[in-house]
Amino acid sequence: MQLSHARGRISARFDDPNLVSCAGLVAVSALATRAGLPRLLERLTVPAPNAASKLLAVVLGMVAGADSISDLDVLRHGGMRRVFAGVRAPSTLGTLLRSFTFGHVRQLDAVAARLLAALCRWAPLLPGGDELAYLDIDDTVRETHGYRKQGSGRGYTGVNGLNVLLATVSTPGRVPLIAGARLRRGGANSMRGAAKLLADALATAKRTGASGLLIVRADSAFYAESIIAAARRAGARFSVTVRQTPTISAAIATIPAGGWTAIDYRSSIFDPEIGDWVSGAEVAEIGYTAFTGRRRDQQVTARLIVRRVRRLNPDQHGPGARHLAGRLSDEQLELFTAYRYHAIFTDSPLETLPAEAAHRDHAVVEQVIADLKDSALAHLPSGHFSANGAWVACAVMAYNLTRAAGALAGSLHTGQRTATLRTQLINVAARLARSARRLVLHLPRDWPYEPGLDDLLRAALHDPVPTPAA
Repeated sequence: MQLSHARGRISARFDDPNLVSCAGLVAVSALATRAGLPRLLERLTVPAPNAASKLLAVVLGMVAGADSISDLDVLRHGGMRRVFAGVRAPSTLGTLLRSFTFGHVRQLDAVAARLLAALCRWAPLLPGGDELAYLDIDDTVRETHGYRKQGSGRGYTGVNGLNVLLATVSTPGRVPLIAGARLRRGGANSMRGAAKLLADALATAKRTGASGLLIVRADSAFYAESIIAAARRAGARFSVTVRQTPTISAAIATIPAGGWTAIDYRSSIFDPEIGDWVSGAEVAEIGYTAFTGRRRDQQVTARLIVRRVRRLNPDQHGPGARHLAGRLSDEQLELFTAYRYHAIFTDSPLETLPAEAAHRDHAVVEQVIADLKDSALAHLPSGHFSANGAWVACAVMAYNLTRAAGALAGSLHTGQRTATLRTQLINVAARLARSARRLVLHLPRDWPYEPGLDDLLRAALHDPVPTPAA
């Protein structure tokens, strides 16, 4: 493909007041309105005029791809003022965010939770939630720069930044939704506030329709009595990775040689800890009582499911292993087969192999974190901690709105990343025209994603409330 005219015969003029570059925001804004987001935002007690419309502008700007306060200027171009009322300058929106306190951020978290419940009534976001759903909890550090970021610090990663605690809800085979998020100081450990967030997220998951078996999944950073207690109080099951402590190692040593069941992965997985590809493992299960150092009513007895993978590269496992590898031949090393053990503590009603496989799917939460870092959480733009907390809450709403838009656009868009959804459904150029007192969006002819965008516009603008798929 090449230019149709000589370079010197092509020019550009930014002078058309009837063009918009993100026509898909019309559908997302209509969806947010019909789900009750403006009404929910009006309940905030932020001491600022028109706070609801300003926060809605922040959320819609994030849906369009804004990852900083200045990027919210994407809402002020061409005919955007003809389509949307209440468009504000980025400086005005930044002033609003800086007026937030911790209490206001918690109010905004509640708005995000209610919005998710409303979206799940509008779109088929959690099909099968009345049978089985998973709630995953994890945290991540968002790197910051400069000396004026309130709350920034170095935590377990050694990176200077702020910590975001995240809980997602999903059903098998579907992209997770964000059920709750909290911004924490950069030096916070993973467990700080995790039990409270989990309790709130479980309540939100129940409101979204996850009324069947609900399993909480977490990595070893959240192996604590308070996490398991929060899950059980909400009527949920748990599946948590455990560290290789001496107690766990002693329990694993009691597994008989004939108690292991071999499994084969459908495709090889590269394990950086051993520096090689893994295509098989063995799984076993025993009973185990955790937290024996606590009071008897705080001790938990459940299943310990252990997966072991054969060590294929002893050079990477300490000076003793390297010394042994240097003295023995490959045939002799075979006599000293060593394994790496991965244990999970769970009360899941699933059979051993399905329970172990389901726990490994906890990694899906990392995809959500990567998605957020590739969009609204590419930065935490303010120097004020509470302003960044409000930014995180708005990012959660933008993510869930984008996922709902993808679900309404059809199966082709259901599992796509939000960046792809923005390219195909949101950031689409359109020319505005009026006809018979109606506003008409003239979209590109032969747009390759026209069926999905057409379904989204029809569902958000005209259709009655759809019935979520079973």
